[in-house]
Amino acid sequence: MTNKYKLQVYPALVLKQRAKEVLDFNQDLKEKTDAMFEIMYEYNGIGLAGNQAGIAERIVVVDLGKEQDQGRVFINPEIIEAGADRESSEEGCLSFPDIYEPVMRSKAIKIKYVDLQGNSHEEEMDGLLARCLQHEVDHLNGIVFVDRVSKARKIGLKKKLRNLAN
Repeated sequence: MTNKYKLQVYPALVLKQRAKEVLDFNQDLKEKTDAMFEIMYEYNGIGLAGNQAGIAERIVVVDLGKEQDQGRVFINPEIIEAGADRESSEEGCLSFPDIYEPVMRSKAIKIKYVDLQGNSHEEEMDGLLARCLQHEVDHLNGIVFVDRVSKARKIGLKKKLRNLAN
């Protein structure tokens, strides 16, 4: 499949924009999610938000499996509860190549989302899936992971970010 969508890398403006709610559950949506999986797998990622593929819609794809066949789609995801128990862990992002920083996130979340058929779901999750979805929902809200690092770490990132911008 030839992918008309491409990975958006910092400082692409779409990364800082809030994505729009998905209203139409049709073949076009399925094609977008297929394209997003293709991009995510090409760059060896575990999650991708719509705006990272240049799609300004509230779509997230995730695959934590080693075989790239356990992909999940989350349409219009919304974190409705975030656990008070938080931990810092190193994160990376396909839109910020070769940058890894510690980010504080809730260990467990409750998320509301819609599947490709338009069915609503609520699910509790923890561990890597919870972290990944917090990262991707941030993207949909125009927040990138470097926005979540400490001020001191941000200062150290300036040169790396400048290099990405050039």
